Amino acid sequence: MAIDRIKFFTSVRQSVFHGHFTQLQVNGINFILDNWENSSFTDLRWLAYMLGTAYHETAATMQPVHEYGGNAYFTRMYDINGGRPNTARRMGNTTPGDGIKYCGRGYVQLTWKSNYAKMGTLLNLDLVNNPDLAMDPDTAVKIMFAGMTSTKLSNTFSGVNLQRYFNDDTEDWIGARHIINGTDNAELIADTSQNFYDALT
Repeated sequence: MAIDRIKFFTSVRQSVFHGHFTQLQVNGINFILDNWENSSFTDLRWLAYMLGTAYHETAATMQPVHEYGGNAYFTRMYDINGGRPNTARRMGNTTPGDGIKYCGRGYVQLTWKSNYAKMGTLLNLDLVNNPDLAMDPDTAVKIMFAGMTSTKLSNTFSGVNLQRYFNDDTEDWIGARHIINGTDNAELIADTSQNFYDALT
């Protein structure tokens, strides 16, 4: 499905980017749009929500990013020796240092060893031994698309997908945040995503 890029960028320049783009932001958006147009997906609400999520998760850079925070933060949040050892163990971070190694990367901040392993298997990449591959745009966009759209829910980030929140009977811009991170900034991301959707349509 081809997207009218001129109309789209004219709209989001004002509604999302406060009147100003950097070339990197434009390049990042175009890269995601190119991958969408080469996919089999057709529901533009899905694309809008992915763009809204990427906008938030990358701090508006629209480029794959490494999670903000230093080693102490990553250890506290994700490591077996950190502040949430039970969660770390459940998510595969069983070796000291895994919190740093498997911190967030990409368009949607892939975290935890179990998720790196799952996405690596799905994409036929060794993300466990090479987690920085998630910073490569080609890999990062595949991770985002697969993790947010897979119909095999064990392949998604959280066990739910875009189909659950956007279908013939449902349009839930706020609830869709559960695909990535519970209710964290759900209303803000919903608003941004709806602005993207308005530009797409």
